[in-house]
Amino acid sequence: MPIIVPEIEIVDRSTSSVHYLEHGWPTSLCRWHAHDEYELHLIIETRGRVFVGDYIGSFAPGSLFLTGPRLPHNWVTSEEDHDPVALRDMLIQFHHDGLVTASSAYPEFRELNGLLDASHNGVEILGFDSREAQARLVEIREGNGLKRVLLTLDFLHRLSRWPHRKTLSVARVANRSSFKNHSRIAMVIEYVVAHYAEDLSLPKLAAMAGMSDSAFSRSFHATTGNRFTEFVNRVRVGQACVKLHETDDRISSICYDVGFQNIANFNRQFMKIKGMTPGAFRSELPGGGGG
Repeated sequence: MPIIVPEIEIVDRSTSSVHYLEHGWPTSLCRWHAHDEYELHLIIETRGRVFVGDYIGSFAPGSLFLTGPRLPHNWVTSEEDHDPVALRDMLIQFHHDGLVTASSAYPEFRELNGLLDASHNGVEILGFDSREAQARLVEIREGNGLKRVLLTLDFLHRLSRWPHRKTLSVARVANRSSFKNHSRIAMVIEYVVAHYAEDLSLPKLAAMAGMSDSAFSRSFHATTGNRFTEFVNRVRVGQACVKLHETDDRISSICYDVGFQNIANFNRQFMKIKGMTPGAFRSELPGGGGG
């Protein structure tokens, strides 16, 4: 039985293209869920664990996240913060189709593409002034109609130019649209994601791309920000996270299923990428138990 199936949330877009929400703690809205909308989420109070796709990390007051469509997520306040708070989260949700339609009429909207593409893996905006973020969300909350849309676009534009952000979930890192100008590398990325359990040596994939080993290494790193072997390990660990989420398979079996040749290297790479052991990762999951 899967241990982490997200609840699909339906957002009514019939009256507004940008929805503002806020809630305190505790709340029934704190659950593992996904929806078709992008979500920009600011933490106002409490500390705890954030779950985005296969990512598990920490949040604190001022933490700012952007999640893409259908990417499961949840923010769980730690048990130590048991006292109720009136306002824990402020967030907005907006839909992809509207931005695509706007981009077809106004090419300038494409300046947001980098940030929105990254959000399909989930991103944390690092070091952004929480007072500014909260003030902008208050403006959006108070705005109506076109004013709310314009305020949202201005905030997104500001964030798209912010240089410090962290990609969260590994499982969806190979989005072909992010690499449309690097078709040979995109082809290799898609192959790696589809064949992660097979032999994926650098010479084999360089030959597939029609490049020398050295040229392939340089191009792959320039395109993805990862060395080839590191990327393969990230994909395999990401797939392991999915299996840890969705199955009760033994960790030793998952190790070999995702392409690692021995459990010691699997544990080492998992610790390097996720900062915890596979067993600890499974036990941290909402509804998870031991591994």
